[in-house]
Amino acid sequence: MPSYYPLFNWATGTQCVAKNDHSKPTNNELAYRKGDILTIVETGQGKGLYKARHNTTGEEGLIAATNLRERKAIRIDPSLSLMPWFHGKISGPEAVSKLRPVEDGLFLVRESIRHPGDYVLCVSYSSQIIHYRVIYQNNKLTIDDSQYFYNLIDMIEFYSKNKGAIATRLLKPKEKQGTKSAAFELSRMGWLLDMSKLTLGESIGEGEFGAVYAGDYMGQKVAVKSIKCDVTAQAFLEETSVMTKLQHKNLVRLLGVILHDGLHIVTELMAKGNLVNFLRTRGRFVITTDQLLHFALDVCEGMEYLESKRLVHRDLAARNILVSNEGVAKISDFGLTKVDRKASDNAKLPVKWTAPEALKKEKFSTRSDIWSYGVLLWETFSYGRQPYPKMSLKEVKEQVEQGYRMEAPDGCPPSVYALMRCCWEAEPKKRPSFHKLQEKLAAELAKHSPDPEGEKKRGRARTRWKEG
Repeated sequence: MPSYYPLFNWATGTQCVAKNDHSKPTNNELAYRKGDILTIVETGQGKGLYKARHNTTGEEGLIAATNLRERKAIRIDPSLSLMPWFHGKISGPEAVSKLRPVEDGLFLVRESIRHPGDYVLCVSYSSQIIHYRVIYQNNKLTIDDSQYFYNLIDMIEFYSKNKGAIATRLLKPKEKQGTKSAAFELSRMGWLLDMSKLTLGESIGEGEFGAVYAGDYMGQKVAVKSIKCDVTAQAFLEETSVMTKLQHKNLVRLLGVILHDGLHIVTELMAKGNLVNFLRTRGRFVITTDQLLHFALDVCEGMEYLESKRLVHRDLAARNILVSNEGVAKISDFGLTKVDRKASDNAKLPVKWTAPEALKKEKFSTRSDIWSYGVLLWETFSYGRQPYPKMSLKEVKEQVEQGYRMEAPDGCPPSVYALMRCCWEAEPKKRPSFHKLQEKLAAELAKHSPDPEGEKKRGRARTRWKEG
């Protein structure tokens, strides 16, 4: 008798996207709507059945595999573009030739040759090609001096939904040869979220790229990194691609992205902010050595996972570690993360955290991340002090190269300082692996807080301090 169930082999932790609504569950089933993200928590529930957790509500129940598709990671692909319809500096006649055969609503955007700094929206309509000058003024774009946009992505989104000042709605992008639509790929893989379901709250951070806001997405508290600049948004695609591959309790979890008025990267909200500020605002009278060891172990376990994925973070520092409401430390900011071991953006590197071989020869590896982890340990046990106090970047480079290493922070256990020194071995091969560091930190934590239940304790929500 033929089976009506396709073969699924989803491991625990696999994320899936619902293909349709299941609003009337029975017999321990889980309710969900089309597009919801579910995580497999238990296998072997019977033919085509899994136990899953709803990523938004946290509810658990049985699901039928036939109603779901696996949420795939996005390949890091330089041809992926948020603006596949942007053809750069081409002439009007070239644009006309690309928009053949004529089809109402077919369009592309090009740089204006006649007016440098401006753009031209070229639209096919009623057997002709119409060229609309897009004027750049006061950091905004406009066609008609009445409707203004922060960027081209925002403009194209608007005219795809509204005719406005142009002859027809934009119906079909003419993609530049060699590019692929990032929006299509994000949607196909289950990572494109719905703007209408997002409520933005207060600003919780500001960076060169834009702002970070607290928010709510379908009842879940989230952090939203908003990037309005077209070029910056395109650069952040690679960070987003990296994050789609990663699932670990000590890495900040990506929920998805929204393409509206720029790019919005939506992650879980880490309510207690970054580790530097967390430590500085509480200090040694509130946070115990035991709690510092928990943070150190959290980060080490997250890095051990990255190590297993052959990923090099390259910007590991306490400012890029976020603390959840339960006091769990998680690694964030994957903007410099690379699968390869060679960098070309040396100017961006954080000198005080970067290994000598990475600064000097651009040699990046897990062992250079180990060096950075040693500096992060120093930051943690100094309660958020700036590394190499009172030294300039030039002095740090020169003195570290000559063998200088920071002294132990006040009150730091000698065994923890010994780990820092291991991380700062001049020869990368002599530095320990994250796996070895994890073993040593776990043993150190057991000495400070003997607990026969061990890992069970770490699995529960941790109330490590008393805060008003």
